[in-house]
Amino acid sequence: MADITKIAAVSRTEFGKGAARRTRRAGLVPAVLYGHGSDPIHVSLPGHETLLALRVANALLSITVDGGKEQLALPKQVQRNPIKDGIEHVDLVIVKRGEKVTVEVPLVVVGHDRDDTLVLMDQQTITLQVEATHIPSEIEINVKGLEVGDAIAAKDLNLPDGAVFPGEPDDLILSIAAPRAEVAAESAEGEEGAEGESGEAAAEE
Repeated sequence: MADITKIAAVSRTEFGKGAARRTRRAGLVPAVLYGHGSDPIHVSLPGHETLLALRVANALLSITVDGGKEQLALPKQVQRNPIKDGIEHVDLVIVKRGEKVTVEVPLVVVGHDRDDTLVLMDQQTITLQVEATHIPSEIEINVKGLEVGDAIAAKDLNLPDGAVFPGEPDDLILSIAAPRAEVAAESAEGEEGAEGESGEAAAEE
């Protein structure tokens, strides 16, 4: 089961850029909570707790607004300050236990310990449909023993129970290639061989 971070939010009644700046100066993060047919709820979240929680991809949050009942939510969109290490605004979507959600999960390569191969990632994340309370933090791809020319497709991934990839099974995830220097050397050798053959042919003529 995914870790759930509890966040105590307070209602926000002031809107606009000026109000948002005042909220952030107070150490809070403006946010909106919506989903499941409910009207959007504008709230302020504790800045430091929210920053720590959202360092994890697809962080599952338990939000209480003004001390009310808890609601599970996932970050839908996070606006970050490009200069300061802070969050400008968060869109949160309400989810229910047992409900399947569509999320982007990071792909992590393990087992690559060779200098004579390169791992070429076709995708850095994978889209999964999974229960809201069972979202994996990452999907590991073990490439140990793979040789140049080998590839891994979506169907080859080891997904957690209940997780479904909605795309095509043959969608390419990564491939194994030779280092560029090695490819360049082989190409140069090929060119030299071709030039030698041309020279020999010219001499015969």
